[in-house]
Amino acid sequence: MTSETEVCQNCKSEFVIEPEDFAAYGLLDLPAPNLCPYCRWKYLLAFWIFGRFRITASALSGKRIITVLPESVPFPIYEREEFVSDTWNPLVYGKPYDPSRPFIDQLCKLQAAVPHPHQTGIKNVNCDWTDDWWESHECYLSRSGYRNEYLSYAYRVTGSKNSIDITYCFDTERSYDCLYCFKGYNLKYSFNCRNCIDSVFLYDCRNCKNCFMSWNLRNEQYYILNEPYSKEAYFEKLKTFDLRSASTVERLKKEFSDHVRNDAVHRATYNMQITNSSGNFLIEDKNCTSCIFVEKSENCRYCVRGYMAKDCIDQVSCIAEKCGLGALDQWGYENICNLYTSYCRYSAYLDNCEECEYCFGCVGLRKKKFCILNKQYTKEEYEQLLSKIKNDMKRKGEWGRFFPLSAAYAGYNDSLAQIMFPMKKGEAIKFGAKWEEPSAVHHEGINGNDLPDRIDDVKDDITKQRIICPETNLSYNIAAHELAFYREHGIPLPRNHFDWRTFNRFRPLTQMLMPQQGICSYCKKEIEHYYSSELGFQKIACVECYQKEIA
Repeated sequence: MTSETEVCQNCKSEFVIEPEDFAAYGLLDLPAPNLCPYCRWKYLLAFWIFGRFRITASALSGKRIITVLPESVPFPIYEREEFVSDTWNPLVYGKPYDPSRPFIDQLCKLQAAVPHPHQTGIKNVNCDWTDDWWESHECYLSRSGYRNEYLSYAYRVTGSKNSIDITYCFDTERSYDCLYCFKGYNLKYSFNCRNCIDSVFLYDCRNCKNCFMSWNLRNEQYYILNEPYSKEAYFEKLKTFDLRSASTVERLKKEFSDHVRNDAVHRATYNMQITNSSGNFLIEDKNCTSCIFVEKSENCRYCVRGYMAKDCIDQVSCIAEKCGLGALDQWGYENICNLYTSYCRYSAYLDNCEECEYCFGCVGLRKKKFCILNKQYTKEEYEQLLSKIKNDMKRKGEWGRFFPLSAAYAGYNDSLAQIMFPMKKGEAIKFGAKWEEPSAVHHEGINGNDLPDRIDDVKDDITKQRIICPETNLSYNIAAHELAFYREHGIPLPRNHFDWRTFNRFRPLTQMLMPQQGICSYCKKEIEHYYSSELGFQKIACVECYQKEIA
């Protein structure tokens, strides 16, 4: 089998389907894609909701719940514990297959009728204001985390504690406003650091302590602007920077960004310990092709956010094996076209199902087997009907096409796709996605720009006041525990809404997703790197030169 060049039906760019792609699709009985890899990512990520938290009531009991699902969803929303209870039966919604109608239409009608849980995640304590949050304790307004404690405004974090405004961080403690940091302690305003403590404004540093406004350091202590100081001189110099002032911090952020842009050396990729793999933000992967944010995985292709995945293709958020064309198919095996499922096997076209096997086109099922459109069958009946449906779908061109974008829980602008691949409303609509219109509610409150400049001047009653974000006009508040954290760490109050802060902080990573052709700043050979020209980085190095320059 040879490679084939196709034209993406969305962006009209040419893309290549390699023999290995054909083989992977063939094993899963999937047709070759008609969208390029990046448009496939946009499509699947549009199903990964990143909506605003709101208070509503469970459609089953009336219990107060907090959810990121928008008011526009057609299905009833049940409190998570009620959803997995025996107080209702999803098989009640079952319908027989109608061969005269497209199967996907029947599935979408079922999806609109069957209740969905108010949030994703289990085994949490006092984490009501979270989503996609697992086995954590005392966390607030955070998303996509595992085994965390006492976090606020966090996104994509694991094993972290006592921190605020951290994004894509792992095993991080007592830190603030950090991005892509690992095993950090008491870090502030830092990006891409590992094993660093008691430092402020670091970029690409390793095993550093008591460093300030520095980059590319290894195993150093008492550095300011990449210059060494004695211990006494270091702390004396720090006193000249008023980090308790918001205006000072903003000025230093701009200065530090200039240093990162012009002075720091940037490794061609952020990959670590990979074998025969391509993409960015890969850790301990083998034979993974064109993947991003994938860790400890093998033989995966075109996947975003994977962990311990194997033999998967076109997946976003997968902890799975032998799965394809899915969004949030967790702990799955031999599945295709699944959405928000967990521990399912040998199944396809499932939405929000758990611990099911041999099910097809079902919604909200738990621990079921041999079901189609939420209707129970015997094994023989299931296999016979499934064969007919697959043949009908292949004849109509439906087979192997994911849920339509109209079936996403929220609009494109309330999804992870908008964060990683932003579109304007018109572009999203043309793509086929929905768009959530913002609420017309206008609140009175303090403009974020009018907050006290220094944390020392903030009074206790700030926790009782509504603050209006000058960038988004969304309102937010300063929680009591949050104010205590800012005072303890000498951090000025944030001026903007927490979602805006997360989007803005995450933005550098979204500008490192697509391969670029360039020249190594040192050896001058042609290299492939992942830094968008928007970042303006002046020193991009191949791996070999980077290792020479950053000893």
